Amino acid sequence: MDRYTRPQLCLLIVASYWHHNIFVADQPDAALSVPQNKGREGMTYLTYIIDNYSSLPDIAIFLHAERYQWHNDDPLYDGARTLSRLQLTYILEQGYVNLRCAWTLGCPHEIHPLDHPADEITSETHADQVYAAAFKELFPDAPIPESIGVSCCAQFAVSKATILQRPREEYERYRRWLLETDLEDGHSGRVLEYSWHIIFGKEAVFCPNAEICYCKVFGLCDLQCKDEGHCREQYTLPPFSTLPEGWPWSGWDGAWQNATVM
Repeated sequence: MDRYTRPQLCLLIVASYWHHNIFVADQPDAALSVPQNKGREGMTYLTYIIDNYSSLPDIAIFLHAERYQWHNDDPLYDGARTLSRLQLTYILEQGYVNLRCAWTLGCPHEIHPLDHPADEITSETHADQVYAAAFKELFPDAPIPESIGVSCCAQFAVSKATILQRPREEYERYRRWLLETDLEDGHSGRVLEYSWHIIFGKEAVFCPNAEICYCKVFGLCDLQCKDEGHCREQYTLPPFSTLPEGWPWSGWDGAWQNATVM
């Protein structure tokens, strides 16, 4: 399901007292909206940071609106359970954590900016082909990385101290790039999806060991993980990106399932 063809709601949950800021990106008259509905969740995230730069909470959690989403790192794809397990002290220590530990989609290497320059950009163009040029505009003083890796899908927690390591003007420049770029939303949004960890001080490839990640980020320290990127009991890539109507009580075959034991 392409969530960005519908009214986009992005929750920014303030961890210090769980205050919610709900943005409606395609309704300019909404209490919280954006200058232009462009760049997917990137425009919303940047607008929140810019507008609240002088009054940021200790921890801000940036995520999409729907509770159940295919990419939520939970057996039921339940964002509420994911949030309830967050280890806030660890977030403060690290400054930035991805809300996904599974390497499925994004890790260890998702984008190779130097390998595939785009001669002509179309809707079929891969992020590899536009990332290098975009990176030079976003980070003009930094060398273009050979590889970018971070688990999808632009949901993360970041500390106030980490956000403030960059001046407000930097975030305004990133947003101005979003507003002015000729890239379509799918491309510009994806560029930012694979840049947030860099913006917040991590290496271009940021793919922590999944078993350690689940323990440190979510307090799940008893998972059985067969390799460094996956703990199968915790996350399995679903067969479709749209969860069945009635999920989690209605399963993929439409039959009732006992979600309390999953």
